[in-house]
Amino acid sequence: MTTEARPARPERSAGILLHPTSLPGPHGIGDLGPAAFAWVDALTQAKQSWWQILPLGPTGFGDSPYQSFSAFAGNPYLISPQRLIEDGLLDAADLGAASFPPNRVDFGPVIEFKNQLLARAWERFQSGRSAALKPIFERFAHDEAGWLNDYALFMAIKDTQHGHSWMDWPDAARLRQADYVKKAKSELVRTIGLHQFRQFLFFRQWESVKAYANERGVKIIGDIPIFVSGDSAEVWANPQFFALDRDRRPKYVAGVPPDYFSATGQLWGNPHYDWEAMEKSDFAWWIARFRSTFKMVDMVRLDHFRGFEAYWEIPAGSPNAIKGRWVKGPGRALMQTMKDTFSSLPIIAEDLGVITPEVDALRREFGLPGMRILQFAFGEGANNRFLPHNHDTNTVVYTGTHDNDTTWGWFRTAPEHERDHARRYLARDGSDAAWDLLRLAWASCADYAIVPLQDVLNLGTEARMNFPGRSEGNWGWRYQANQLNPWILDRLADLTQLYGRDKKPRAA
Repeated sequence: MTTEARPARPERSAGILLHPTSLPGPHGIGDLGPAAFAWVDALTQAKQSWWQILPLGPTGFGDSPYQSFSAFAGNPYLISPQRLIEDGLLDAADLGAASFPPNRVDFGPVIEFKNQLLARAWERFQSGRSAALKPIFERFAHDEAGWLNDYALFMAIKDTQHGHSWMDWPDAARLRQADYVKKAKSELVRTIGLHQFRQFLFFRQWESVKAYANERGVKIIGDIPIFVSGDSAEVWANPQFFALDRDRRPKYVAGVPPDYFSATGQLWGNPHYDWEAMEKSDFAWWIARFRSTFKMVDMVRLDHFRGFEAYWEIPAGSPNAIKGRWVKGPGRALMQTMKDTFSSLPIIAEDLGVITPEVDALRREFGLPGMRILQFAFGEGANNRFLPHNHDTNTVVYTGTHDNDTTWGWFRTAPEHERDHARRYLARDGSDAAWDLLRLAWASCADYAIVPLQDVLNLGTEARMNFPGRSEGNWGWRYQANQLNPWILDRLADLTQLYGRDKKPRAA
């Protein structure tokens, strides 16, 4: 019989899910400038202890934070132009008269705009501007060389290949032939420096936002996707750790079988790991990944936790995720290595989808809180594990996640038997569905309660962040500053106090 490892019981607490790209501001995408600090102030006013975000890596295919060019790098499009002006790297005139929609990210024009600004900042830095930053940049480049050098070279070569996936590069580049790498490092030195500098700017700005939040009692929940993008520096630079063929193309790809999100499953397309090679290296790559993430956030949501116990293996080239098979994962060996390496495991296990007793036993053995989504709670009877009367204390309860519709959108389109169950369970008429579920989450015995900002603002499907299985049109929602009025924050603060969730989380 497995014994559950329980850390010291945390105090009841609450928080809001909001990715930084959704922050308001004039530059087309949420960034790490003034709006990020104002957001932390809003969380404090609402007596929230947690700010949950999505992965912070540089986005690739479909602008998804779950398809990043690196598992270690930061997203340069989150860099604040305003703070670059304060650093002396840009002038106000550099921002021009660019105009972007205020409520959505139009990624194409935004990326072009940000790339121009960051290239200009790099030129100014090289010419001697902001000289006080030079030793700080050099120290960053030295300290992060373990991932930064491969990433910067990867991105510099990608620039010469018009952004194409590395699997479509010429053989010498694709296979990292020694002569080619040596030549590329010499010929692309300025572009390599640009990508290193962009990372320096991102981490410098992120660290100040995190410090500001922590000083005010707000801690940050980050996100580690279980898989990395095939078109990433990690797969290109470390092919020995991935299940690739002789041409370095995936033999199998990741996804999940049909579930409540999709009738044909979800075909993510990420390459699978060579777990035997990973284990022979004592999981060194995973240790580095966790260590890097723990520096950036206070707690980690480990995406698709069930994939560590067993993962869905789909033959490369399949049109959907229906035809696949379950393969045993590293499970306990990996988790034990992480436990032995770090003094604590501030990890949330994303245990959604097909959860077997073995998956649940693995989570419990290492004392990791699981997730319960209230939008999944209704219509199946009293034994549904998502209903609050079935929650455990070592749990994070959500109204919904970034993959769900907003609660208003869900309630308006849910089958009538689900809505009827919800109305009877809540003893409410459904006219305030988002806040009804928010109240239910806050009242749960779960130690942690998280709500997407869209539900706090009572927004409909137009504010949905992601539609699983849809390759375009996701990740673009942004709120506007005037939507977050003091009355809403005070209402949330009152509810948080009412249910004893206004205590700040203990330091890790």
